[in-house]
Amino acid sequence: MSEPGSPVIAKRSGSKAWQAYRSNPLSVAGLVIVAVIVFMAVFADYLTPFPEHVGPIGDFAAMNMGPSETYRLGTDTMGRDLFTRIIYGYQLSLIMAVVVLAIATPVGVIVGLVAGYKGGWTDYVLMRITDIFLAVPPLVLAMAIMGFLEPTLLNGMLAITAMWWPWYARLIYNVTRAEAQEGYVLAAETVGASTMHIIFREILPNCWPSILTKMTLDVGFVILMASSLSFLGLGVQPPTPDLGSMVAEGAKYMPDAWWLSVWPAIAILIIVLGFNLVGDGLREAFEAES
Repeated sequence: MSEPGSPVIAKRSGSKAWQAYRSNPLSVAGLVIVAVIVFMAVFADYLTPFPEHVGPIGDFAAMNMGPSETYRLGTDTMGRDLFTRIIYGYQLSLIMAVVVLAIATPVGVIVGLVAGYKGGWTDYVLMRITDIFLAVPPLVLAMAIMGFLEPTLLNGMLAITAMWWPWYARLIYNVTRAEAQEGYVLAAETVGASTMHIIFREILPNCWPSILTKMTLDVGFVILMASSLSFLGLGVQPPTPDLGSMVAEGAKYMPDAWWLSVWPAIAILIIVLGFNLVGDGLREAFEAES
């Protein structure tokens, strides 16, 4: 008979989660969308027809051309291929989302774990700081931070990170408060396990389903937030291909040159939808596994 933590049990559990995930057509569709976008972003140099159009160099003879056989999605006001710039926009958006979550998630998780398990004044101080950040609308907070910084990719990532960690702190705090009353935690305390051991070796593994699900959902929201900052002129600046700034620039020429705004906006919609579908699928898979 297998032990509770044996590889056999883990394999069966993982297989059950995968069965639950792939039984949902929308989740599978989201996974396909995300896989295609990531593939195109990684191999953008080889898949895009005009990689030189990433920078300020353009072709004024082809400016403001609608979709055609040569330019699949049309060209912008400098004659640059929109398809190429959207793919590189995906690349930039994914990099920003990965960096933001790689910083915000550990910070928020640690704050939530410590506050949820320790309680008392530690809980009060950490969660009141968290509540202060949560009380300010995210976009307003990011705009306020960017108002003091130069609008660059790095500063944009820092601004979004500053507003993103509290959501993880609040989520993991609630999970930790519930897990702290479970028998395995009480058993660890009884045998004299250290606080660090209980937090990171006992409680944290049971928080991973919530963390992974939120991270997947948040990729789309981070991209949407970054695009919003760029749309307002506070994010990545031209000529760097950014989906939000492309929508803002194209809006000046609506409705005649509709493709300048419509295609980048649809690109944002697709990537956000893809990650949301994957996140929903992960949540259902973890629920089926538990």
